[in-house]
Amino acid sequence: MAASTTLGLFSGNISTRIPFPRVDSSSSIRVSLKTNACAVSDLGFITSQLSGLKISKVVSIQPARPIFTKFSPALQPVARRICPFTGKKANRANKVSFSNHKTKKLQFVNLQYKRVWWEAGKRFVKLRLSTKALKTIEKNGLDAVAKKAGIDLRKL
Repeated sequence: MAASTTLGLFSGNISTRIPFPRVDSSSSIRVSLKTNACAVSDLGFITSQLSGLKISKVVSIQPARPIFTKFSPALQPVARRICPFTGKKANRANKVSFSNHKTKKLQFVNLQYKRVWWEAGKRFVKLRLSTKALKTIEKNGLDAVAKKAGIDLRKL
């Protein structure tokens, strides 16, 4: 056991000498690697049981490509209090008390969740509309109002 041990995994022209810690300082393990790729491709990979060394064949090295993913926030955004059809939004106003003391307040738009029948799509579309937009849709039709506002109803 004082001499060197040879692993018979590969037979070839390149040999690497790896020191192996033992009581006897003259002992070592000789690992022989074959440069021919076909012998490695038959086995795929070989793991040495003595040192846990993994020898594998790399098929092709491709440059690292960046991974592009669509950004999606962790939390869903809160629906803003804006009508998508008319563009109406909250108005800043003063709340005037009896003593004529003025404090700031917001006057919000009267938004309603409505299921509106979309004739071209032959289905209902759930929308959050202002009451003014609801009257306009009843008068002109959903397609005309959505086209004027630049809204694609197929995505809703």
